Amino acid sequence: MASRSSNALNRPTKLIAALGAVVLAAAACSSSGTTASSPPSQANAGQTTAGSGSGAAPTVTVETHSGPLGTYLTDGHGMSLYMFASDTPSKSSCTGQCLSYWPPLTEKATAAGGAKASMLGTVTNGTKQVTYGGHPLYTYAGDKSPGETNGQGSNNFGAMWWLLAPSGQPITGASGGASSSSSSSGGGGGGWS
Repeated sequence: MASRSSNALNRPTKLIAALGAVVLAAAACSSSGTTASSPPSQANAGQTTAGSGSGAAPTVTVETHSGPLGTYLTDGHGMSLYMFASDTPSKSSCTGQCLSYWPPLTEKATAAGGAKASMLGTVTNGTKQVTYGGHPLYTYAGDKSPGETNGQGSNNFGAMWWLLAPSGQPITGASGGASSSSSSSGGGGGGWS
């Protein structure tokens, strides 16, 4: 009887130990060395990481796209790249809430197509941002598909937003919305100017 009583006392202990092991295993699975982050922003939609997991620096390709507004810069996925008229070659002036609408291009950049590698550079204002022809580069959260130019000509956060030509000069024409065969329900400046 003593051994039966001893086994009865060990059952809760074994059950607690088993539950503890399950909890630890679950915690280990959910903590795989990464930290929780917010959902990916539109800025990340066009960025690629070369050698992800191999220790290589993330990179993005700056290339060109042609549409009704002419030839302008895009990232490697065809997402339009913009400049902010109040920026200078040494300082990005888009901060705070501005960055949620106009995410900066912050990866290491390479040039392809009509984009010129000699025009690429960086500016550091908390993070290292890619520049082209001295203009810090941004994507626009209102562009949902490659080829859209919904941010073109927007007057947001105190200055104008323009696409950039491969020459490094702003394209100051009116918004084209979608500049490819993809459809666009947006237009103009995103509705918050």
